Order: sequence, then C-alpha cells, then structure tokens
Amino acid sequence: MGTLLYSMGVPLDKPLDLLNIENPKLIADVHRTYIEAGADIIETNTFSANRFKLAQHSSSGRVAELNSAAVSIARRVIDSSFKPVLLAGAVGPLAVTMAPLGRVSVQQVRAAFNEQISALLAPLDGSDGVDLLVLETMSNLQEVRIAVEVARHLNPDLPIVAQMTFTREDRTLLGNTPAEVAWQLERLGVEVIGVNCGSGPAALLRIMQKMRETVPDMPFSASPNAGWPEYIEGGRILYPATPRYFADYVARFQQLNVRVMGGCCGTTAEHIRAMRRALDEPAAPVPLPTLELLSQKGEKITHSPDLPTVLSQTLENEEFVVTVQMTPPHGTAAHRLIAGARTLLEAGVNFLTIADMPQAQMRMSAWAAAHLLQQALNMETILHFPTRGRGLLRIQADLLAAHTLGLRNLYVLLGDQVKVGDLPEGDNAYDVMPGGLIQLIKQQLNAGVDEREEALDQPTNFVAGCSVNLTPRNVAREIRLLKEHQENGADFALSRPVFDPETAQKFLQAYRSETAQPLPIIMSVQPFYNANTADFIHNELPGMDIPERFRRQMQFASEPQLMGVDIAQEIVYEMRPHINGICVIPTGERYDLAAGVLDILAPEPMFEDE
Repeated sequence: MGTLLYSMGVPLDKPLDLLNIENPKLIADVHRTYIEAGADIIETNTFSANRFKLAQHSSSGRVAELNSAAVSIARRVIDSSFKPVLLAGAVGPLAVTMAPLGRVSVQQVRAAFNEQISALLAPLDGSDGVDLLVLETMSNLQEVRIAVEVARHLNPDLPIVAQMTFTREDRTLLGNTPAEVAWQLERLGVEVIGVNCGSGPAALLRIMQKMRETVPDMPFSASPNAGWPEYIEGGRILYPATPRYFADYVARFQQLNVRVMGGCCGTTAEHIRAMRRALDEPAAPVPLPTLELLSQKGEKITHSPDLPTVLSQTLENEEFVVTVQMTPPHGTAAHRLIAGARTLLEAGVNFLTIADMPQAQMRMSAWAAAHLLQQALNMETILHFPTRGRGLLRIQADLLAAHTLGLRNLYVLLGDQVKVGDLPEGDNAYDVMPGGLIQLIKQQLNAGVDEREEALDQPTNFVAGCSVNLTPRNVAREIRLLKEHQENGADFALSRPVFDPETAQKFLQAYRSETAQPLPIIMSVQPFYNANTADFIHNELPGMDIPERFRRQMQFASEPQLMGVDIAQEIVYEMRPHINGICVIPTGERYDLAAGVLDILAPEPMFEDE
C-alpha cells in the first residue's frame, strides 16, 4: 500500500491512514491495481490506524472513522471487480512499549486493539466487515497474543493470519528465534502463521524453514520486502528485487506449505502479477537451500544461537582440534593481533584460544579481542573465562555479554592470582569454583534459567571446557576432579602445557580405564624460547617438570628458538594418537614459532617417481 501511494506522489511524512477520508479515490485505485494484477486478497489501508500511532498526528479520536472508511473503500472496489477477492483487515503494531519494559499497560493495549478491530469487523456505515484479519510486522509476541484474544472475543470464527518480522540476525526485536515464534503462534490457535517485512525473499525463506521445522503441520504466510532498501536523494527509497526474482521464490515457498504469499515494502503490482503467473503456470520445484550452509550474506555460518558451534561439532565428529593461545594487546590497537591470527590461520589452526589477562597482567578484555577476531577471520574462538576476581552476579552478566557478542566456546579456569601481576594488592575473591561455574553454564544458563532459577529471555548455547593437568603429582586426585567436571557438564578438557609425554600418556591411560565415556582432551604445548625459559618453567612453576634431555638440548642449542619448536613438535608427535587436539601456547606472543610447531601436523608430501 505505502509503496504505491508514495509512487503516486504522496509525501513520505503523510499519515497514510488519513487518506481513507481525505482521498478515498487514491486508496481505491491502489486496491484496483492489485486486484487487476491477480491478487486473491487485498488489505485495508489501516496498518497504522490505531489510537497510539494516530495520536502522533492529533487524530487518536478518529480510529473508528478511519478503519470504517478503509473497509468501505475496499468493499466497493471488490464489488465492482466481479472477482472472488477476500478482504483482510490490516492490523499493525501499536508502536508502544508494553509494561514491564515500558509504561503502556496490558489494559491499554487491549483497549487499542479492541477499538480498531471492532471497526474493521463492523464499519460505522453498516457495510460488511473484513473476511479475515492480518496481524502484520509484529515484533512482540505478547502484543500478538492480546490482539488475537481481542479478535476471538469479538468474532470467534474470524480467520487470523499472524505475521512477525525479524531482524537481519533472524530474531525479533525482542530476541525471539523463528522456532520460538512458530511454537508460540501455533499455541495461540490462529489459522495461519508467518513472516512479513524486514528482509527479502531469501532471508524469509530461511526463516520459514526454521519455523516449519518447529510446527510442520501449520499453514504459513510469507510477505517479504523487495530486498534491502537503498536510500536515495530526497529521502526516497528504492528496493532492488525484481518481479521475476519474486516469482522465482513462489515454488520454494510452496514447498514449505506457504499458503498465503505476497509482498511488503517495495512490492508493486508487477511483483504480484509475476507471482500470480508463477502460481498459475508452475515450474519445476527448486531445491531448498540447506540451513546450516549459508548465512544472510552467503557466508559459511560459524556461530549461531540456534545451531551447535563448530567446536562442538568438531568434538562430536572426533576431528582433531588445532588451536593457538593468543594474548589480547596491552592497549586498544588490535592490528597486530589480527595479523598474527591470519598467520596462524594459514598455518592450519581451526580455532583461536583467547587468554584473559594471563599472569594477572592488564590487557584488553578477552571478549573484545575474541569478538574482533571472529569478525575479522570468520572463525570461532575459545574464550578463557576465569572465576578468580569475579562475583557470581558479575560472572552471569559477563557470560550473557559474551554470548551476545557471539562467543559460545568457553574454557573455564580459576585464573592467576592477582598478587603475581600488575596489582599485587588487588582482590582475589571469587564466589564460585570452575566446576560450579561449568554446572551453572551447562545445567542452568543453557537451560534458560539463571543461578536463582529465574527464567532468562532466551537460553544460552555455550560449550564449556575444563582444565586438566596431564602430568600431576597426585594422579587419583586429578582423575577425580576431571570426572567431577564431566558430571557438571564439561564438553572437553584443555590441559596445562605438557613437557613430559611419557607421563602424560600414562595419566590418560589411567583416566580412560576408569571412565566409560572420557572427555575429549586438548593438550597444550609450549615451545621454549631459550634455555632460560626452560629453566624458569622447570624450577619456578609448580607442577611443571621438564625432562632433563629437553633442558640439555635447549642449553646447547645454537638456535634455541628453532630447538624449542623441534621439542614441541616431538611432544605433539608422541602425543597425537592419545589426544583430541592441541593448543600451542607461544612464549612472548611469537605466533610465528607457534605456526612452526603446527608444521608437524601437515601431511607428508607425496613425491612421484621420476
């Protein structure tokens, strides 16, 4: 409606609903144009004809008058067309924020819908009301529920089409997924559920697929925009999707049981005419796209609230995890971090592990660094999440923030004591141990409730890893702790750096002999930078024993950095049959040396006989 009216010269700031009184012929011309193009259903010009939106134009008292006039205009056009066309009463969102988020009460919302829908069903001039109701461009499920309740009270037999609108992230403005929307709309008992506005045909098709997976037996409706809008000089808007492109999607929508299809913003009579031809002269069905393969931009999806993370799929498929620990910068400049990540990506990593202030030294937030890397490289990260120094309230807030940034993979650990870092007088306090935090993440947040069992607006989708020492002093204690982490819900274990592969293999053998379904183990390995590094780790870090042969090799190496890489490669080579992945921890952010360690994982070159 708006697209044609604007193309006819109506100013962009003109309230379109007032035209039902001020220029009824113009509205009739639009209806007639769409009927002649082959539409089976036309909608009344009442999308914004509710008291709240009309109040913006000092017309809140004209709801009944404007809605009644809209029905009468459309009825006259239908009667004169001599075609079996249905009239739908268009009801849009009220454009208010309901309590408890806003100040508009449920009673006020109910009264506004009652006022508008009553006029659509029983116009003031006594003419017939609408044949069905279309609730469209809705983003608040509670608002839809109230509108349906009002309509059912006024006329229990009135067919209702309930359509929501979604953002580019495939969520409503209040964060609901297509699956949640489909499930709740079906429970309302409406005749048809669907989507309109927001996106073009391709995005709506993807959303419709997700909705149908949830409620496969429901009839659906789809009214996409004519693509993403382009704003041009003078405030005008152009939509790029052609009528032919719209027609190409008719058969695809039909495969999803879309029984009502049309168009929203940017859709002209030519689009409807093309869709009419596609319905009357059906072509061979086009295969539907696979949901897991493409995002809105046609890129491979790396994380989604609705899909398992790549890391979880890698672990489930028993594929080898290759990651390198990266340290956020000491400041705000992230270009070196991103450049180093690109080097590691070329070396074969499939994930990046982001440390959170290692050794209690002040750095950029690990969340920000992980988010920047995911955006720049389109690959998942594993975020260190220490409990030390965080209260339980802050922990939950931080987790929700990380999830919102698209960070789904967590490595939960206690963290370094503050006294060893930049603020030795700082507070080491913490409310929860790593095992308890894993339980909170996996058994509560992922189930949609917080620590107090109060419902979240949507569940999280975290993958959580725990810490393990593969060369412990007390083997029985370490195995017991690992089992406890697994019972709490841990998805994998990331080890401290391993320098003694023989001892590590014995530990893994003992652990797996006592566990029916052992956790996937990702082993950390740290290449020595020089002989001093090896001596420091062996003598000053508790629980870190470096075999004498490695220390001697470093002591007499002419190129100690290359020797450090060789030793790390030897450890990886000996451990690879016993582990599910490696995490290289570079010394001094030498990501080039970390990339060198990964060379041991490359397949041996094939040579042809000369």
